[in-house]
Amino acid sequence: MSVVDGGPQVRLRNWFDRPYDDAISAARTCYATRVIGPEEITDRQRQSIGPLTFDGGHHTVFQHATFEFALSGISRQLVWSFLHGFPFYNTEQQSQRYVRLDEVTAHVPPTLGGLDRERFEASLSDSWRAYGELTQRLTPVTGRILSDLWRLTERKSVAFGKNIEREAEKRAIETARYVLPIACHTAMVYTVSGIVLHRLRRMARVGDVPIEAMDVVGRMVREVECVDPDFFSKIGEDPIASEDVVETRYAPAGVGDPVAIEAFDKSLDGRSSRLIDYSQRAPEVIADAVRNVLGRFDLDDEAALELVLDPAQNSYRVDTLNVSTHAPIMRTLAHAYYTFRRKLSHTADSQDQRHRTVPGSRPLLSRTVPADVDVIEPELIRDDPGAHEMFREAVGAAWHARRQLLDSGVDPELALYVLPNALAVRFDESGSLLDLIHKWTMRTCLNAQREIWQASMDEIEQVGEVHPSLIKHVGPPCFVRTGVVRPRCTEGSHFCGVPVWKSFPEVERTI
Repeated sequence: MSVVDGGPQVRLRNWFDRPYDDAISAARTCYATRVIGPEEITDRQRQSIGPLTFDGGHHTVFQHATFEFALSGISRQLVWSFLHGFPFYNTEQQSQRYVRLDEVTAHVPPTLGGLDRERFEASLSDSWRAYGELTQRLTPVTGRILSDLWRLTERKSVAFGKNIEREAEKRAIETARYVLPIACHTAMVYTVSGIVLHRLRRMARVGDVPIEAMDVVGRMVREVECVDPDFFSKIGEDPIASEDVVETRYAPAGVGDPVAIEAFDKSLDGRSSRLIDYSQRAPEVIADAVRNVLGRFDLDDEAALELVLDPAQNSYRVDTLNVSTHAPIMRTLAHAYYTFRRKLSHTADSQDQRHRTVPGSRPLLSRTVPADVDVIEPELIRDDPGAHEMFREAVGAAWHARRQLLDSGVDPELALYVLPNALAVRFDESGSLLDLIHKWTMRTCLNAQREIWQASMDEIEQVGEVHPSLIKHVGPPCFVRTGVVRPRCTEGSHFCGVPVWKSFPEVERTI
């Protein structure tokens, strides 16, 4: 298989007509008796107000202008470690769960040459070959599971049978993707504000993808400069120099410590996610907050908590628009905080980190990935001997390729790219009950990715042990909506086929 890498493609597809003048007009409005328009801005104001505002740290004026990019030919590793590594963006990304990838398209570091490049590309091709073989192997397996789940023999419907065939292949590629490399290309619509783009430029060399990030962000900046040269020429700071990156200064890239990894895994106590800290008095604090918000000092703790958490009393809980942060009573849930220690695959965490209001301190992989194979193996693969053998061979080959690259002097950040989506990622994550409830509602649905579903179920169980009064109305949409609003399932034709609402949280997941 030949590797296709035409480099990143970056196109600015929507923007403000006059982003820099818009920022200056916003700054002037703060000191005016009316709203100032961007068309009123003079050259003198561009020269003085912009730098004065930026250098003084009054950056919100540069947040009004937003830029919508079409990005393609970028690696999954860049997305996970940099473009999605912070909260302030919006993105819609090509899904490896639903899009079959038949062509070997991946990021190949341009600095690689000779034998190193040959080894790198050979590893990518081997990963794609394993992906195809696993897809073929798993499709009949997933087909049998879905046939039993959806009672195909009872339905006797040709059309329904074809639907299962299509769904079986989707479930197969969803699992087979674990052997694809994190160098794999992806495409997305990526929208950020002007100040965020300035920060991306400033921080491009920080982390595990400095070369690729500098290239992609540089292209984004040049696209903006084509429509408004002032937005970067009159304000801003240069990218942090490599020698000034704090993480590099204190933790040079290398191979992870197996002893530390073993200790982390033992601390999980057999879970995907373990509760390690929480607000001790959360129920009492929330109940007080409810009383203070409503002026209802006649409510005892139980009544106050039911009022905010019970969907039968609080209709915001079943609003599909997720209006929680706009509702005074729901904001009381922000006072309870929980911290979890988690272990997920790179591909699962890539999706889970989209819950940006529940941030995690994710590791620098160039410092923490061990010398030996360290992966999350999906149950669907583990339970099939043939698939298990294919998987172990594929991830072993990827680690071998990484070792060859490291031994020949390739930078650890670049050698990482050949590792698979199954790569284990360990980190701590914290969030308020307000934000976690939304996440748990979405991710305890059986249509959620298996790993994320399991981690969410682990978290609900543990929070229920310490704060049962806060968790009894938490679960997937069909559980939360039962007896309150119809339809129970918000997934429409994608209904999982299981009446989860009847027994949650006692749920047996088969796929």
